[in-house]
Amino acid sequence: MLEADNLECVRGERRLFAGLGFKLEAGELLYLQGRDGAGKTSLLSVLGTALAPTAGNAHILGTPVPAGASAALRNRIGTVHQAPPLPGRQRVVTAVLAGKLGQWPAWRSLASLLYPLDVAGARAALDRVDLADKLFARCDQLSGGQLQRVGIARVLYQQPDLILADEPVSALDPTLALNTIRLLVADAEARGATLVASLHAVDLALGNFTRIVGVKGGRIAFDLPADQVSTPLLHELYASEG
Repeated sequence: MLEADNLECVRGERRLFAGLGFKLEAGELLYLQGRDGAGKTSLLSVLGTALAPTAGNAHILGTPVPAGASAALRNRIGTVHQAPPLPGRQRVVTAVLAGKLGQWPAWRSLASLLYPLDVAGARAALDRVDLADKLFARCDQLSGGQLQRVGIARVLYQQPDLILADEPVSALDPTLALNTIRLLVADAEARGATLVASLHAVDLALGNFTRIVGVKGGRIAFDLPADQVSTPLLHELYASEG
């Protein structure tokens, strides 16, 4: 599913991460743990082919990147952003259906932008995140938490082989955040998809993910099954590097 070897990413004079390497099998549930600025978001951007590594090698879904980062590969990757890039004037139904625009023929994609072609499918995806009543609302009429759930509904509708989630529930209350993470995990497990997520809430990760990768200072501090990640290990991960 995914293999990274000695990945490095430098932007300007800043090294975002270096020496990162791991393998991920289809169906794994991996959680990236670490302080803000540790390199988690940058790593997710590389895995999603949105950011090219400066050095090292990566194969995603059997394809080398960035050279092979084609539209076909991107269509198999679904990304849930902390702040989904949804145009304010766009209707929620259109935002959800955008999850499959790259999978549809060009004529259908263009037609769906003018008039939603799969309203039932969009409604079903929104119903899974309790937003079916917002189907025809404009995105600028929604709260930050609702926009996050629209972004998740779009990925659920897309049904990608690889789901990348960067702080996907940061704007949700604890109960809704837990239910949403469980939904993403259940969807990945049901389809045999791989889920890689970064979350601030450690308890959400330890209770739902099978593998934890600790990232500190742009490098992997540990890579362990979730039941082997101890409180002292987490304290060390968050300890100052100075």
